[in-house]
Amino acid sequence: MSWFESLVLGLVQGLTEFLPISSSAHLRLVAVAAGWEDPGAAFTAVTQIGTELAILIYFRKDIWNIVSTWTRSLWTPELRRDINARMGWLVILGSIPIGVLGVLLKDSIQGPFRDLRLIALSFIVLGIALAVADRMAMQAEHGGRHRAAKPRKTIEDLNLRDGIVFGLWQALALIPGMSRSGSTITGGLFLGYTRAAAARYSFLLAIPAVFGSGLYEVSEIGNEAGHVSWGPTIFATVVAFFVGYAIIAWFMHWVSTRTFAPFVWYRIVVGVLILVLVWMGVLDPLAGQEFGG
Repeated sequence: MSWFESLVLGLVQGLTEFLPISSSAHLRLVAVAAGWEDPGAAFTAVTQIGTELAILIYFRKDIWNIVSTWTRSLWTPELRRDINARMGWLVILGSIPIGVLGVLLKDSIQGPFRDLRLIALSFIVLGIALAVADRMAMQAEHGGRHRAAKPRKTIEDLNLRDGIVFGLWQALALIPGMSRSGSTITGGLFLGYTRAAAARYSFLLAIPAVFGSGLYEVSEIGNEAGHVSWGPTIFATVVAFFVGYAIIAWFMHWVSTRTFAPFVWYRIVVGVLILVLVWMGVLDPLAGQEFGG
């Protein structure tokens, strides 16, 4: 991997990680469009650490409150009802599904799951699901001629059942194209949460999953069989951090004031376009990969 490739892919990672359009799929698609080798699951996992560092800084007050209150609640029973102590447990429990499935499906994640046809279908399917969930949220928030508006749940309403369901939705992100934020936000909207609450918990829930995945895959960087070395990977990770920090502030404002319609249409159009190009023979669905011939 050249330094120019790492710069472009770092920009792509930072721009797309927090949007419901899948950063892992865009890294794959940009590489295919440019005629580069697939950067691979390991490169994707490690560069995501950069964007998660942006999460740590952006939500530093929330994270400090969660970690400190959860820790003190281990020996101070009266703190266990505090929302921050509960949030600590919910983030831990909600991270289990993607952690377990990530280990069990490692070979598929690094190989068959990166097939462009599966990525395209993932774009379309989650795009439709997000559209339905967003429409339901709008109807509940604004009501109608014959129905009153219904209050949506906030982060303080998060319970064990919902936390685990969020985690199951997050696990869908193991398939490039599904999107970690897109999956969990969609699940949160179906559960009745506000857009802001779903996005906030989505980003907090991603922290252990992304750092765990990055550390798990770190040994794959720079091995003799791969084309990705440490220098470009670190550079891409740094680029992703700075770009991601700017994007997360913008996105949190967006979800509080607008719908997900632009992202829905983007996902569906891109998914259909990929399928058409594959069907026409313009794109090889396994382009840039070593598996499958």
